[in-house]
Amino acid sequence: MKSETLEQLRAAFNGDMYTDPVVLKQYSRDASVCEIIPQVVLCPKTIGDVKSIVKFVSSNPGLSITVRAAGTDMSGAAIGESIIMDVNKYIQGIVSWGVIGKIEAEITVLPGTFYRDFEKETMAKGFFLPSYPASKLINTVGGMVGNNSAGEKTLTYGQTERYVKSLKVILRDGNEYLVKPLNKEELDKKLAQNDLEGELYKSVWKIVSENADEIQSAKPITSKNSAGFALWNVWNEDENIFDLTKIIVGSQGTLCVVSEITFKLVPVHLKSQMLVVFMPSLDPIGPLVKDILPFAPTSIESYDEDTIKLAVKYFRDLPYQGKLLSFLKLAWNFMPEFQMVRSDGIPKLVLLIEFTGDTEKEIGDKIKKLNALIKEKYYLKTEYVTSPSKAKKYWTIRRESYNLLRKHAEGKKVATFIEDVIVPPERLPEFLPQFRDILKSYNLTYSIAGHAGSGNFHVFPLMDFKNPEHVDNIIEISKKVYNLVGQYKGSITAEHSDGIVRAPFLSKMFSPKTLELFVGIKKSFDPQNFFNPGKKVGATVEYFKNHIIKE
Repeated sequence: MKSETLEQLRAAFNGDMYTDPVVLKQYSRDASVCEIIPQVVLCPKTIGDVKSIVKFVSSNPGLSITVRAAGTDMSGAAIGESIIMDVNKYIQGIVSWGVIGKIEAEITVLPGTFYRDFEKETMAKGFFLPSYPASKLINTVGGMVGNNSAGEKTLTYGQTERYVKSLKVILRDGNEYLVKPLNKEELDKKLAQNDLEGELYKSVWKIVSENADEIQSAKPITSKNSAGFALWNVWNEDENIFDLTKIIVGSQGTLCVVSEITFKLVPVHLKSQMLVVFMPSLDPIGPLVKDILPFAPTSIESYDEDTIKLAVKYFRDLPYQGKLLSFLKLAWNFMPEFQMVRSDGIPKLVLLIEFTGDTEKEIGDKIKKLNALIKEKYYLKTEYVTSPSKAKKYWTIRRESYNLLRKHAEGKKVATFIEDVIVPPERLPEFLPQFRDILKSYNLTYSIAGHAGSGNFHVFPLMDFKNPEHVDNIIEISKKVYNLVGQYKGSITAEHSDGIVRAPFLSKMFSPKTLELFVGIKKSFDPQNFFNPGKKVGATVEYFKNHIIKE
């Protein structure tokens, strides 16, 4: 970027601006396998600053904005070649609260707010946002909106888009607009406007109304998806509701800048119990999940034998609140795992089936019936967990598996590129062995954890990024895995979205016509292509390959 342009940019907003190579290097990576050195990093102090930056970029062709918060994105969506705009430093905090009776609340929050701070506030009032991901201690709510995130409670509660009541967004003209569900009368008023907002609504309405059959046929059949733009959710003909938030959520900052989010919250259940199932083989996973689902658990999570070994070997690195007593309790609760590792009786997969409710009896009756069914039909070892400390042990293993693997990779790196595939759960018995065969053919060490109830698995291979073959292997494995996912009518990304890493492979899921509609949506919002270019649309395998970390 020219020094003259940098000076003009510096004068255009209040906040911090960095061009130091050390800082640029820090912002060149997220949690993906990619690296891109930006030209400048901006930390705006107010929403007014964000508007000013957008206006400046729109008037200076060749510049682009990649909005970044905590940088935990696994798809390369939080890195870019031009301007990185960090909203985590200053654009954070709760704007307003509203409790609506006993069954619902709403909260308005700024995008750079850490989920951990957000949850502390909501839980104190007896409500929570149930679409939080496993990275909830380090991610932000803006990132959750950008990726349409989900996590361990998705089976019951669904993805983030279900909880977004409204958004404030900054469009390409640098002005802030309110986006929320509209009835047909409200939509017609928007369509009649002779301004940028009216132009946008007309363009999107034209796309979704004239291509209804194509759009509905493109809708993934999996229980969750964050690939592409969710055009199939914009126009609800049965209820006459038009909702632009449905495509902004999950768009990874490629359409606009989200400046404020109003979430719907749900009550926290008072009681929780868990049934843990130890599986010596993956063979019964499909029918087993099918038998579990009618009992309506809150979640069905899983992790594999390698995750258990990691947890046992490095259990000192697991969170235990920094107190000796907490550490001793954690160690004591891990005694069964220590014994399993010593005796080589480690299960291939562990299922965590959580039930929540308002009374112990309500939960206990379900678990006892399910436990009897599993023992009688599948002859599997189970553990009925009522103690919060024991349940915490299992949740800690599940949530910390990625961090442990990354920390103790022993000269290798955790490669996040095929880590978010999903297929219909009934297809898992066929899909998983073929998936594992692909990884075995490359001699990869990997761990598996994920959301077994929805057929969504997070697979983290370890790779040597100093080996020049790893780049070719990443591309080859991606193609093979996504071809396999396509055969089983799955999605290449359930909750981590596309970015640089997966957008080049969207043709494995969607028809050429649907991909054209995605391009049409991008042009409707961002004809100059300055909002996070090269993610969602316009991505290529060559660009992905050229920006894979080489060290």
